[in-house]
Amino acid sequence: MADLTPAGASPLAPNTREQLSAIANIRWSIFKSSLRTMRGRMEFVSWIFIAFWFAILGLGGSVSLAAGTWFVISHGRTEWLPALFWPIFAYWIFFPVIATAFTETFDSANLLRYPLRYSTFFLVNLIYGSLDVSTVVGTMWLLGALVGAAVAAPAYAPWSLLAILAFGAANLLLVRAIFAWIDRWLAQRRTREIMGILFFVAMIGFQMIGPLMARFGRRHVQLPAYLTQAISIQRFLPAGLSAEAIARALHGEWLFAAGALALLAAYAVLFLFVLNARMRAQYAGENLGEAAPRQQQSAAGAAPFSGWRLPGISGPVAAMVEKEARYLMRSGQTLFTLVMPAVILVIFRISANPGRPHGGGIGPTFAFPFGAGYMLLLLSNLIYNNFADDSVGIQFYFLAPVRIQDVLLAKNIVHGAILVLEIVLIWVATRVLYQPPDAALVAVTIAAILCAAPLDFCVGNILSIYSPKKHDFGKFGRQRASGTTVLVSLGVLIVIAGVVAATIFLSRLLGGLWVATAIFLVLSIVLFTLYRMLLGRAGEFALRRREELIAEIAKAS
Repeated sequence: MADLTPAGASPLAPNTREQLSAIANIRWSIFKSSLRTMRGRMEFVSWIFIAFWFAILGLGGSVSLAAGTWFVISHGRTEWLPALFWPIFAYWIFFPVIATAFTETFDSANLLRYPLRYSTFFLVNLIYGSLDVSTVVGTMWLLGALVGAAVAAPAYAPWSLLAILAFGAANLLLVRAIFAWIDRWLAQRRTREIMGILFFVAMIGFQMIGPLMARFGRRHVQLPAYLTQAISIQRFLPAGLSAEAIARALHGEWLFAAGALALLAAYAVLFLFVLNARMRAQYAGENLGEAAPRQQQSAAGAAPFSGWRLPGISGPVAAMVEKEARYLMRSGQTLFTLVMPAVILVIFRISANPGRPHGGGIGPTFAFPFGAGYMLLLLSNLIYNNFADDSVGIQFYFLAPVRIQDVLLAKNIVHGAILVLEIVLIWVATRVLYQPPDAALVAVTIAAILCAAPLDFCVGNILSIYSPKKHDFGKFGRQRASGTTVLVSLGVLIVIAGVVAATIFLSRLLGGLWVATAIFLVLSIVLFTLYRMLLGRAGEFALRRREELIAEIAKAS
């Protein structure tokens, strides 16, 4: 793509246009080629399914915002407009952070190996940002708000269009700038660990806001002064400025409306400048590597390293168990995720009604099974993509004198140990926050997990081989699992929930929860047998798929 400009053509715009066309053709060819494989077809089907649900979300929100905007403007309650624009802003910013499984996965930095113009590189980044789920859904919601404003006040439709366009542009540029700079910070381990801690502390804090306000809101206290100030300050932020520009124009205050629109445009220019600074550094070949030479110990003074020795486990498997455990202990994101079930119980306890015995929320009876189920749901993110963190090291599995089934067994042992630790943590949290859980309920919950875990391990091992996905710690918003894995995991979750519900219902008819415990234990024996059978054939599956597996996990970021 270095010399696509025809002779005699303009050296600027045509070259950029030709390069964008070449990139589009390459991406289209890659997509068509991917459909020749079973995995590619499954990915396509999964994204059609996912796109269907997001289309419903976008259309539903668009209709709701159209009706809300029309009502607010037609009834002269324009002071409520910010309440319509702030949810759009919050979704646009925070959805890519929370739901990385549905964010864009193409890294435009991969194009820097080709002689691209900077304008082409920058435009490709913006185009892929525009195709992101949050941008598409947010744009649909803005269109709904525009339709509502145009129907309520047709004469002011062009001005509403300008305000909403400026708001959308500011949101898009802000999200791209956030992603670009977070990628910069995540490129180094120290800042990555700090960012991971701050991120999860912030997420826990956000989840605490609702329960705390609901709990203390019952006391009918006055609105704190800082909240009143926040309501005033929001008028000078993008969402408030967009609403202010429309509201002021409707009241004939054109000077204030123009000022709000100008300030909103200034925000968009500022976000463009911040994004451009990061893209310029990336385009110039900024090297963020932080590998430092290790201080080598002398051979005489170096103590021999002794690996873990686990009873009943062979040396190679024990070594891989140690490796997986060390990976886990060095991943702050994973550790915080595993703490979340107990945090969720704390949140429900805070939101409980003090007037009810033992509080309200999910209730003391169901606290333990709820926490255990939530824990199993979070752990599936690890189980369903076992090789995600191995990177180029996955090649050694096929070179070393070790069987792939032993590799998967080691990973499953670590996941099983996490299950045990999590159950103990949830039991302690339930006992401290609520009351000691009933013995029959604890037994049936543990039996249900013993039934669900081998099924998760079976499906996870197969998907790890046939639908792998590399986990890039240095890139923000890169999904950990493929679209096929996300779709299959939802199906397995539905099956597990259906079996558990049917078994509990049957046990109610037959005499109590101990009957359900016995049924789950019998099913767990069957599923553990199935797990052993599939694990024995995992090596055969992996050898058959070794080229695709290595190419996906060991590929450059």
